[in-house]
Amino acid sequence: MYIQRSFEKDNAKLYLVATPIGNLGDISFRALEILKKVDYIACEDTRVTIKLLNYYDIKKPLISYHDHNKYEAGVGIINKIREGHCVALVSDAGTPCISDPGYEVVRSAIENEIDVVPIPGASALTSAIICSGLAPQPFTFFGFLEHKKQKKRKQIEEIKYHPYTMIFYESSHRFKETIQLMSEIFEERSCAIVREISKKFEEVYRGLINDVNAYYEEIKGEIVIVVEANTHPQHPDNSLLEMDVIEHVNYYMEIGLSKNDAIRQVALERKVAKRDVYNAYHQQN
Repeated sequence: MYIQRSFEKDNAKLYLVATPIGNLGDISFRALEILKKVDYIACEDTRVTIKLLNYYDIKKPLISYHDHNKYEAGVGIINKIREGHCVALVSDAGTPCISDPGYEVVRSAIENEIDVVPIPGASALTSAIICSGLAPQPFTFFGFLEHKKQKKRKQIEEIKYHPYTMIFYESSHRFKETIQLMSEIFEERSCAIVREISKKFEEVYRGLINDVNAYYEEIKGEIVIVVEANTHPQHPDNSLLEMDVIEHVNYYMEIGLSKNDAIRQVALERKVAKRDVYNAYHQQN
């Protein structure tokens, strides 16, 4: 066990610094202070990060850290911190670790009892949900779906009865295929398509998911899809009811629900008391 108290001592740390997702003004004073203070800045693409640093006249050595070198580069980052240097980790845009590299080096830092300090800021998923008009909590963030169509279809079918608002990231060239699958599987649900957040061509579509492809002949930019929760949880897929209670609870936990929420959902679908599901689950676990 290691208890981190971020402000008690001035030791070498790993800072996770959120950067703008479009508008360069969307960065905090604290984030700029940290970027000026640290010894190194680890980033996905040095060409992208240098533009932000030049804009704010920050000159620091850069470490390339991305999906293809995250293990080797992560070792280098940890070694620099152990030598007494502070390192800031940034992604190309938004908050590190959220559909961006960072998780592995964070885990490694924790294992080495290195303080990991979040510097909050811009995040596309939170920006999208607050302007979507859909229930902002509870929600589940799924990030990017599978690239291959059949795998993606299976993913969407598995969350058809998900009881929380759902948030997805998608690229412009896979967007229409994804929306087509969602309209087939989710059917007539409200959604919001939020693209180019904070940029000149920011746009928010609000309407039924079935109508999205008719509106967009083509789409460009960074896209967030927000989809209404299942509004008819009392009518689950019959295959779920054919599972035993334990499998049924585990199914919902695997798609993102907490244990208590999964138990509540299973009790609702099976029309039994929540305590009965709870007892049955804990007798086996």
